[in-house]
Amino acid sequence: MIRVLLGDDQALVRAGFRALLESEPDIEVVGEAGDGAHAVRLARQTRPDVVLMDIRMPGMDGLAATREIAADPDLSGVRIVVLTTFELDEYVAEALRVGAAGFLVKNTEPAELIRGVRVVAAGEGLLSPSVTRRVIEQFAQRSAAPAPPRQLADLTEREREVVTLAGAGLTNGEIAARLGVSPATAKTHVSRAMVKLGARDRAQLVVFAYEAGLVRPGWLP
Repeated sequence: MIRVLLGDDQALVRAGFRALLESEPDIEVVGEAGDGAHAVRLARQTRPDVVLMDIRMPGMDGLAATREIAADPDLSGVRIVVLTTFELDEYVAEALRVGAAGFLVKNTEPAELIRGVRVVAAGEGLLSPSVTRRVIEQFAQRSAAPAPPRQLADLTEREREVVTLAGAGLTNGEIAARLGVSPATAKTHVSRAMVKLGARDRAQLVVFAYEAGLVRPGWLP
């Protein structure tokens, strides 16, 4: 059973999400929060698998709440998906930086929301290639010349290739096809790179790939 916590300041939105998610036999909504501080408290009380967190909430906003949950070692198994009204929300890139596993727009199709919850609960990042490029462009607007993180030297050449492709939004299967290896091998390379970089999940590889200069705005793999 996938346990989900809903964080949104609009009760009607929460009610709609709850009805949709609980119509699925493998998903259970374990709590609702109308502000970030309440979401953090409920996350500590209920230990959900996935938190759907609205970025814009009163008091402690969703970004601060995401940062606090992601930094709590007791909540290391909690995966956060940030919700935004617009795909280019100025806080989305920062949410990924501080620990969100991905994001969804609020008007996403019901089937896509359900799929997203399952994908994130399974340990994958929720970023499509097109969304990934928009996130990278947001980073680019903040810094014209990102400094390569020191961990870059710890990666093998193949791991650098894999991080570049993952950072551009390719799945393990697509990475495997591009490099001529099996999906299992591609997954192994991704996992090893994440360990070396200290990445919480695949979404944070996007952040690293940009900061390391491995992926550039407008670049198509």
